[in-house]
Amino acid sequence: MKNSALKGALGALAVVGVALAAKKIAQRKRFMKGIFSEYGIKERSPFGLADKIREMDDEQYQELKGKFKKEFTSRCCKKDNTVEA
Repeated sequence: MKNSALKGALGALAVVGVALAAKKIAQRKRFMKGIFSEYGIKERSPFGLADKIREMDDEQYQELKGKFKKEFTSRCCKKDNTVEA
């Protein structure tokens, strides 16, 4: 009986964790769908993206690279770029 409350709390935490993961996956999928439509990539696979990158000039590639960096950088463990004396 004592463990039932603990099991319920852990179950609720698991449900919340799965919901947060599903939300993150949906956001990233939406981002990739937008990239494919913005650059006119018909083949929705990494190979289609790679083919398009090969066709890009340097300026377009840097723009795309910046979008990916902005979207996929980790927000949990940011390092501070200050130097201590």
